[in-house]
Amino acid sequence: MDNKRCMRTIKIHFFGASGTVTGSKFVIETSEGNLMVDCGMFQGVKELRKQNWDPIPFDVSTVDTILLTHGHLDHTGYLPRLLKQGFTGKIIGTAPTMAITEIILKDSGKIQEEEAKKANEEGYSKHCPAKPFYTIKEAESTIDLMKSVELDTWYDISENIKYRFRYNGHIIGATFIELAVFGKLFVFSGDIGRTNDLLLAPPQKPDWADYLFMESTYGNKLHPEDSVTEKLVMLINQTIHNGGSLIIPSFAVERLQTLMYLLFKLYKENRIPNIPIFIDSPMGNNVLSVFERFSEWHSIPPHEFSAMQKRMSIVTSYRETWETIDDPRPKIVIAGSGMVTGGRVLTYLKQLIDKPNTTVLLVGYQAEGTRGRQLLDGEHELKLYGKWYPIKAAVHHIQSLSAHADQKDLLDWLGDIGNVPEEVFLIHGESTSLDAFRVKLKDIFNWNVTVPELYDSKEFVV
Repeated sequence: MDNKRCMRTIKIHFFGASGTVTGSKFVIETSEGNLMVDCGMFQGVKELRKQNWDPIPFDVSTVDTILLTHGHLDHTGYLPRLLKQGFTGKIIGTAPTMAITEIILKDSGKIQEEEAKKANEEGYSKHCPAKPFYTIKEAESTIDLMKSVELDTWYDISENIKYRFRYNGHIIGATFIELAVFGKLFVFSGDIGRTNDLLLAPPQKPDWADYLFMESTYGNKLHPEDSVTEKLVMLINQTIHNGGSLIIPSFAVERLQTLMYLLFKLYKENRIPNIPIFIDSPMGNNVLSVFERFSEWHSIPPHEFSAMQKRMSIVTSYRETWETIDDPRPKIVIAGSGMVTGGRVLTYLKQLIDKPNTTVLLVGYQAEGTRGRQLLDGEHELKLYGKWYPIKAAVHHIQSLSAHADQKDLLDWLGDIGNVPEEVFLIHGESTSLDAFRVKLKDIFNWNVTVPELYDSKEFVV
């Protein structure tokens, strides 16, 4: 029988970012080997976070290759656990993605070791002893398996399986993935960037997709047209008038660099005074070096990038964190993490959240179950390191700084697809967003759209 006419099966397993935003993990099972797209950690609600500790219900020792769309924790943070379950294959992405992933995994391992130690010393964990999800050493073992490849180049995995990465905006190094398997094209969108982004070029668009796996983070929303600069100017002036602190929890990758550049431009244009600006994100500081190494991936001119860093105080130690807290001057503090799930920002909030002259500015997506979502929802107290603290600070939110495409951008990203996909799978979204975007795609394109649930699988005969 002609092999080209043989019917082959491909099975996709939805082990994350299905019915939820975080934990992106997709296993592609084929007769020529198994591979994986993304390997992220669940964040947010406790029920999801607990599942991080469970092994993936699949023999990961049979997975040969992991393709990473980008370096964010919810797309890479499970990698060290996968090694503990038997994975020994290759981890592949663009060079900036590999650099970002290395930084994030090392930082995550360090934070988890520190938090486990603190929980054991202060006795606020239900587990005895509390253990880190993974260690720095385990993160370093993961990094040894990483390999970078070029954009827009097809690479073979086997005789009938090949892949390529295509530019996607969102963060430095981010891509969508085209995976050709037995003559069918599977497209994994990853996280799609904005059409108009301060630091990045617009995303490329797929021109064909037999099966499309599409992120839907903002599938039900349009980013507001409000002026980010006007709100920053207003909040900074209020902070100076109140003699307080403007605390900005920030994602270390892209968001922190965007905020730095915005504030630098406002200062250069004399729209804000010479207020002290502190950058307290060890991971974010390391990401700055990635921006320097891969200047062709972003739009900040080198001379401005250098001047921007000199204008701000880069906090490099925990001692300097406390010195910043004790500094009586009105100030701006940008600190990790963006959803207030960990990092240095917790130390600032522990000391300053109960002061009326403190302002907290949230500048990105806040997943369900995170402290950032609790602040956004107007809760009256916040639990930090096992203790409750009253929220007397003013809380503000800027949605238009999001690195994610909104509904309009998502639809625009689909605009060059020249065929009718056999099936579209909506992933990486909360239930209301997924359902709204499903209805939108049916109304506009009349495509066959599926919203998979966590741990679903789908078999294709090709």
